[in-house]
Amino acid sequence: MSPTSSTPDLKVTVAGIELKNPVIAASGTFGYGIEFEDVVHLDRLGGIVVKGLSKEPMAGNPPPRLYETPAGMLNAIGLQNIGARAFVDEKLPILRQKKDLVIFANVFGYTRADYEQTIQILNEGEGIAAYELNVSCPNTQQGGTQFGCDPRLLDEVVTTAKRTSRRPLIVKLSPNVTSIAQMARIAQDSGADAVSLVNTFIAMSIDVKTRRPRIANVTAGLSGPAIKPIAVRMVYDAAHAVKIPVIGMGGITTAADVIEFMLAGASAIQIGTASYWDPRATEKLADELQRYCSDNRVERIADLTGGMVTE
Repeated sequence: MSPTSSTPDLKVTVAGIELKNPVIAASGTFGYGIEFEDVVHLDRLGGIVVKGLSKEPMAGNPPPRLYETPAGMLNAIGLQNIGARAFVDEKLPILRQKKDLVIFANVFGYTRADYEQTIQILNEGEGIAAYELNVSCPNTQQGGTQFGCDPRLLDEVVTTAKRTSRRPLIVKLSPNVTSIAQMARIAQDSGADAVSLVNTFIAMSIDVKTRRPRIANVTAGLSGPAIKPIAVRMVYDAAHAVKIPVIGMGGITTAADVIEFMLAGASAIQIGTASYWDPRATEKLADELQRYCSDNRVERIADLTGGMVTE
């Protein structure tokens, strides 16, 4: 197969937002974007999702809160962040100076009121393209149940966020559910403009010498290549359940991984754990994707979404 003679078109559209390519830096793995500007050309990425933002600043969990596993990583950072107001006042003005940078703000809370008030603060900021709603947080008013694991609670929080938001709403789904297709449909029916998946899987590790958990929080979220086959399946299930765009993530490290997620139904993808191993992973992957499409005669990458052949 000879390379295509023209430059491949890597543009994709998610929730009405055009991205120069499908590579997005995932929340919690890329800081507020500013921290990476000396090592990554931010303008070469499709977009970035900043650290999860809450109504008030949060210190996060005590250490140890990171542990490398075979083909993956455990993390229990605890959603440490400076708070929505500080982000709007201090970080967002700097990010807005970056030409053609698409900024997604990840939002989380422990009650519906938390989500609503955080979004209200972010609505005041200029330059945010959309919100990514993290629904994998314990709802303290419902006995610790996660919004993303209870159909009724998911409906309520997405409806509340959509009513409050002045921007498109992407709902980041938890994989720790019986049916990801059901949760994706609920998000769509409640007003989501897109869904992103998967978030980390609940996991743990024990040091057999000390007999203590390797993470202070005991349990943590598992990410990295170890979860990729499960993530691809979940993206496939979700994409076949909804009509809104799906953003896929989970263990992506190569251009072939990106293509696999897109064939399963993703319109764009997010890179997370790979940025821990190589801070330039996002930019390198965007460049690799250009070469992959050229070498494999893919003229328009958006045409690959949902293109898996089953016959």
